[in-house]
Amino acid sequence: MTDEVRVYVEEAPGHRREVIAPTDMGLSLMEVLKASGYDIQATCGGMALCGTCHIEVLAGPALDEPSDEELYMLESLPVMSQGSRLSCQVRVTSRLDGLVLRLMPQQA
Repeated sequence: MTDEVRVYVEEAPGHRREVIAPTDMGLSLMEVLKASGYDIQATCGGMALCGTCHIEVLAGPALDEPSDEELYMLESLPVMSQGSRLSCQVRVTSRLDGLVLRLMPQQA
């Protein structure tokens, strides 16, 4: 069993960047993306209150169902898709290996 997973961020159609994330630190996907240089505001500090860490899951393993709080925030965003998630609410575990996602544009 490995202590890291590979997540892929689609930066443009057909162009994916590999992000390696440790599974043994209890990090959220938002924390890993920020540490990898992605511009995520995370205004609320990962409490599912602002939506600035909104991602769209494009492919990969099934994630746990979002909490009611996460769903409430997602439903308040101007753009939401079937794969919408808040990256602050997705914990990095071995199950995330191979996940493909896209960062959603932040709304002012």
